[in-house]
Amino acid sequence: MTPTLVRQHLPRAGSVPRVDLRARARDWSEIQERMLVPLYEAVYERLEVGPATRLLGLGCGSGLSLLMAAARGAAVTGVDVSPERMTLARERLLPETPGTRARPDIRLVDGSPRDTAVPGAPGYTLVTAFEPIGCLAGDSEGLGGLLAEAAPLARRGAAVVLAGWGPPERCATASVMRVATKLAEPLRHSGSWRPACRDDLEDVAQRAGLKPDGSGRVACPFGYADVDSAVRGLKSTGLFDAAMTATDQVQVDKELTEALHPHQRQDGTVWMPNVFRYLIARTP
Repeated sequence: MTPTLVRQHLPRAGSVPRVDLRARARDWSEIQERMLVPLYEAVYERLEVGPATRLLGLGCGSGLSLLMAAARGAAVTGVDVSPERMTLARERLLPETPGTRARPDIRLVDGSPRDTAVPGAPGYTLVTAFEPIGCLAGDSEGLGGLLAEAAPLARRGAAVVLAGWGPPERCATASVMRVATKLAEPLRHSGSWRPACRDDLEDVAQRAGLKPDGSGRVACPFGYADVDSAVRGLKSTGLFDAAMTATDQVQVDKELTEALHPHQRQDGTVWMPNVFRYLIARTP
């Protein structure tokens, strides 16, 4: 919410907020990315990811989903445009530790899906786009281009997995995300939060020439040690960039803290139940 939890969708017009991209990537890796683990597990279990799987992860971020697939024996390739997140992915998946054997079945590529092509290599059997869409106006536009590049690299009939936010009434975090819309309203950015629509994933698949072949819903609660961790984690998604442009970081932090108050428990932790949806489509 990956994207979130989506990629760093910076506003398309006007100035952009000053952001420490390294700190943001670290917050994503250490705080926010783990919220999607139930989604990764559900997809991998349903598709029986294992040694026979050749996986291409689009927008792989700091690599947690790839690490989980590799642990099942899959050969994984991850691609992302964020050098900060890719640095963290390499620390996870390709550690330069003395005595550690390199794994030829793990590849990380900076850039776009076409940059992962290897002449003569077998096609991918699974393509994942785990960054959830459906909460940011225009967040599916870039995904369509990524899928168009990735599809020719996959085998015929390969599974392509798209992820998105569930209905707002089943996502406690939706009330917090409205802060982004309220603060960004003066600029009316296309990068502001919006409620998820029922057919978001199907629309993207159809535009990419993919054939839907099943879907599912997964509970992905957001749990944080305290409000400060929650604020840092949520901002690492990039969903509040437009709000920071329209106001400033101090105002966004203040409004987020207030919005999180109803979700804070007596021990200081923050807990927000959410439901995410995934779609399995097939390449032609």
